[in-house]
Amino acid sequence: MTNEQKIIELYRKENEAMVNKDITTLNEILAPTMELTHMTGYVQPKMEWIDQIQNEEMKYYSSKEDVIEDIQINGNQASLIGKNQVKASIWGSSISTWRLQMKMYFARENGKWFIIKQVASIY
Repeated sequence: MTNEQKIIELYRKENEAMVNKDITTLNEILAPTMELTHMTGYVQPKMEWIDQIQNEEMKYYSSKEDVIEDIQINGNQASLIGKNQVKASIWGSSISTWRLQMKMYFARENGKWFIIKQVASIY
C-alpha cells in the first residue's frame, strides 16, 4: 500500500469510527497530541473529543464522502482535504447534515501514519 493510500485509509477509518463510536480505533489512529479545530475556532484535544463522542455530546449518525483532494506527502508529514456530508448532533444541537471540509494533517512514526491535526470548515 502506498503512503497516499495509507493516509486516505486513515481519513476514512476516522469517519467510520466516529459514526460507530469506535473509541478503540480512534485511540489507535489519532496521535496523543492530536487537536481538532472546530468551525467555531475551538481547539479541542484528542481525549476531550473522544469523551464527547463516547457520551454522545457529539453524536455522528452518518458520514458520506464527496471528495478527497489536495493530497500532499513530504517525507514523514502529509496532509489532505476531505469533504463529507456529515449528519450529526453537536453539543445538544438538533440533528443536521453539514457539508464538512476537514483539512487533515498526518505524521509517520516508526513507519506508521497517525492523524496529528484536523481543521473543520464548511464547503
